[in-house]
Amino acid sequence: MAEKFNRATFTRSFLRHLTRIKAPDEMLAEAKEGGLDKTLGVWDLIILGVGAIIGSGIFAVVGIAAAGSADGASLGAGPALVISMIVAAIACIFSALCYSEFATMIPVAGGAYTYTFATLGEFAAWMVGWVLMLEYAIGFIAVACAWSNYFMQFLQLFSDKLPNWLIDPNVNAWLTNDVFSVGKMLSSNPDLYVPRFLGVPICINLPAILIVLLMTAILVKGTKDSAKMAGVMVFIKLAVIALFVVFGALSFAHTPPNWTPFAPNGMAGIFSAAFLIFFAYIGFDALATAAEECKNPQKDLPIGIIGSLVLTTVVYVLVALVLTGMVNTAGHVPSEFLDAPMVYCMKIINHDKLACLISLGSLAGLTSVLLVLEMAATRILYAMSRDHFISQRFQRLHPKFKTPAFLTWTVGILAVIGILTLNLNVAAELCNYGTFTSFIIVCVAVLILRKTDPERPRPFKVPFSPWVPLLGVFCCGGLMVYKSLEAGSSALLFPVWLGVGAIIYLLYGFIKNRNNENKIHRELVHGNEE
Repeated sequence: MAEKFNRATFTRSFLRHLTRIKAPDEMLAEAKEGGLDKTLGVWDLIILGVGAIIGSGIFAVVGIAAAGSADGASLGAGPALVISMIVAAIACIFSALCYSEFATMIPVAGGAYTYTFATLGEFAAWMVGWVLMLEYAIGFIAVACAWSNYFMQFLQLFSDKLPNWLIDPNVNAWLTNDVFSVGKMLSSNPDLYVPRFLGVPICINLPAILIVLLMTAILVKGTKDSAKMAGVMVFIKLAVIALFVVFGALSFAHTPPNWTPFAPNGMAGIFSAAFLIFFAYIGFDALATAAEECKNPQKDLPIGIIGSLVLTTVVYVLVALVLTGMVNTAGHVPSEFLDAPMVYCMKIINHDKLACLISLGSLAGLTSVLLVLEMAATRILYAMSRDHFISQRFQRLHPKFKTPAFLTWTVGILAVIGILTLNLNVAAELCNYGTFTSFIIVCVAVLILRKTDPERPRPFKVPFSPWVPLLGVFCCGGLMVYKSLEAGSSALLFPVWLGVGAIIYLLYGFIKNRNNENKIHRELVHGNEE
């Protein structure tokens, strides 16, 4: 029988409530009773995984990872970028194996949030859910704005055919950027046209808002339809990348590849690039949040998670070989290479049409990332609603599509508000901390559940435990510390984000859960009296 609590306050058994664990069997029963439709197969998972991973990283970050940043703050790996990619992939594999064990053992919505609730308790689960909102929800906003930038670059390829007001950043900057980006533009170009209201610049990133609303509408229709769209996007970007690799490799017949010196900045450049490239792999963990919608999660989820990582690693290595072979990344490179390296490479060998296709592939890549990130954010919040941390209204499923439509539209509208108000550079850096934290906690949680529930069936088991989870903690923790040592506001803001989350839990989530337990107690007592 549920225990009665006299008051929904912190004065009785406080620590016991903070560490209250939700049993995996209870999670599975709730998912079976009123869960989401099971529509995803193994290929759907691989497509969603590749769609989430291959995005802005391969189309932009590789340039900085290879040649270093323009301000010299980040060293480049040069042709040794291949090694950096393999190092980053290995760091991800440790966490991916831990995700696979949990996803097959507890195949319900929520991902790292759910696994934390089963091992570390209520408060830790809330905090992980709060941190995951950095990775998924704010990451979703940042990628939407990156999509807007690529879209405007794509339109500029047709500058001779489109009207000036549509492609000229001096005219439409206020319609294609956030207020912080426009503020930087105004500092260097005071004549930039920006409408004002009471002296405050009005900035509406219209392409970003429209793509967010489109992704939200697609997700409301169902995960299966979303996977189909992601499949189209994945095909387009893989085809574009294949064309780049083929035509880039053919150029070596006329000009020898620039693979000497192999590591111009030594191990420092290799690890600096690995840190950057690590974020090009982020996204595989989003598959775990969709475990409840898998037809055969015990078999398909490990294949989807590991398969998408292996496939993207092969793609990344091929791109790195061609990219560093075509451009001498040991010396000075133009800013265009840092912004859009693959497009730049095609232009230097006079393949302008292929450069246009690569820009289109960049848009496809970012679109699929948007789809998976918003799906992951809604599934985390759906699980938190089921656990009474937030309103139960978010559990309502669409009568026709059987998706959390109200919650999905809520996430979409909040993303639009974020696009209008957030400093996206800082927000994007905060996402990195959220990712590292969730990876570390999942690795620790695997070890805890091995001790507390050793008899539970594990269709997939992390090999060489406890060494693999410990290596995951070491790799992610090391990269997190490495980032924290750099000067920047995000290193200070992450503890602030955690503090705000703890306050919300104490003033809302804790009390809401105690009230729910009181409700259950009253219903049981009333039932026994009858």
